[in-house]
Amino acid sequence: MHLSTHLKEKEEKILQTLEWLAQESAQGISIIVEGKKDVETLRALAIEGKIIAAKTNGKSLLDIVSDVEECGACEVILLLDFDRRGREWTKHFKQHLEKTQMKPNIVYWKKLRGLVGREVKDIEGLASYMQTLKRKTTGFT
Repeated sequence: MHLSTHLKEKEEKILQTLEWLAQESAQGISIIVEGKKDVETLRALAIEGKIIAAKTNGKSLLDIVSDVEECGACEVILLLDFDRRGREWTKHFKQHLEKTQMKPNIVYWKKLRGLVGREVKDIEGLASYMQTLKRKTTGFT
């Protein structure tokens, strides 16, 4: 397969995933990310709903879980980084949320992680990665 065709498909799949994420977020499903820059990145990628930064204000994992519970949400999207710590946090959040009868959604995390592989280690890097892909697929390097 031609490289640019492969990159174009990858770009389209990521954009589609982000579009679905934006729709779910617009319907009121909160998204948990690691830090403020991750929030800014999702905003730059046109995701409008409630985004909770896990690493701000010195909050613990349990504080964040109870914040989400207080929202009255029954589902929350986990979109932590793709590095080792992000994977650990995702696992811990998922376990804590399931104990509170909430549905942790890691579908987007898995899908994006699968698409970007080792090229992007965090959510924050997603926007610049998309710009790089766009440049490569439009022939400007």
